[in-house]
Amino acid sequence: MTRSIPTDPMVQRLIREARSASLTRRNVLTGAGIGAAALSLAACSTGGAAPGPTAAADKSSTDKNIKWDNWAQYLDEDKDGKTHPTLDAFEKKSGISVKYDVAVDDNNTYYGKVKDQLALGQNIGADLVCLTDWMVSRLIKLGYVQNFDLSKIPNAKNLTPSLQKVDFDPGRKKSLPWQGGFTGICWNKDKVPGGLKSVDDLWDKSLKGRVGVLSEMRDTTGLIMMQAGVDVSGKWADAKFDNAVDVFRKQVNDGQIRNIKGNAYLEDLKSEDTLAAICWSGDITTLNGEAGDKWQFAIPEAGGLLWNDNFVIPIGSPKKSASEELINYYYQPEVAAEVAAWVNYITPVVGAKEAMQAIDPTVADNQLIFPDEKTLSSVKVFRTLSSAEESKFGAAFQAVLLGS
Repeated sequence: MTRSIPTDPMVQRLIREARSASLTRRNVLTGAGIGAAALSLAACSTGGAAPGPTAAADKSSTDKNIKWDNWAQYLDEDKDGKTHPTLDAFEKKSGISVKYDVAVDDNNTYYGKVKDQLALGQNIGADLVCLTDWMVSRLIKLGYVQNFDLSKIPNAKNLTPSLQKVDFDPGRKKSLPWQGGFTGICWNKDKVPGGLKSVDDLWDKSLKGRVGVLSEMRDTTGLIMMQAGVDVSGKWADAKFDNAVDVFRKQVNDGQIRNIKGNAYLEDLKSEDTLAAICWSGDITTLNGEAGDKWQFAIPEAGGLLWNDNFVIPIGSPKKSASEELINYYYQPEVAAEVAAWVNYITPVVGAKEAMQAIDPTVADNQLIFPDEKTLSSVKVFRTLSSAEESKFGAAFQAVLLGS
């Protein structure tokens, strides 16, 4: 049985080199061979914020073309899946042409493709990118993103209060949330009629070789830690994380886990190569809408994870003002509601729920898009890691992938 590894060419090269050198997991964890930092793609300084390269000069006034890199199934589409109605409306209104690219499959693999250019202050070919909190924290720490001119994003006032203060970006000067969501579990309702209630249910022998997990370290280990009773949002010892990695490694080595992927996990669900998985909430709703009501998402009994993906402007982008205009557009409640109705993720925009009443009142009651306090009480945000922790934990997680 062949298990999937991350598809990024750099990661695959590192894994091939490691295998050819006959590295053991102990070698990897202690930083031998190709190195723990290389495996985890952490590339973070432990000495605090880096000075970073200089931001590119803004040419938005003379060049009305921008490129936006994002995740799959993360923007409204027409019935044929060929156009994005809200983006089309923005282009018509603003005169700015936007190339929308589903270029992000996994935070680390995307970072691996662009980190060298970012370090040099070069244009990575994208003017806007949506990445997850922890990766945005890394980019800010390294000086790889530009400061916003918030006077050009007046609709930022609509940001929900709970997201206005984050430790990785005081004052929200460099990042603004695009969408949020839950990490939980899902299953094929036809093949697993009894359903699942916990992460431990994924390890049932009846599902051997048909389980998928995410290649995002925090999502997979975070749910395993929560199953063990760990509050991932608070302080916990390294041993708690190590225990979760041990569980992860055992399930991989025993053949229980078949696939370890980023957004590509959806294809495994569609093909029924995977019957149950650790997954992202909105993906399952969208998948059901596209391919029939075959899958069920749930927050595990022990709790799920809450996360946000954020707009950032890469340091080398020469289209800062145009990018800010697009961000401002998507912070209009009516536009945010239209996007949320399609992507089924948590909108960060105050007023979107009220606007949703005019679009589809049933969606306004959807807990995966507009969660109430009861739903939010069942999830946690994986705490911000130090640079040293990120390198260590990332290496331990990648070591399991290496052995897969």
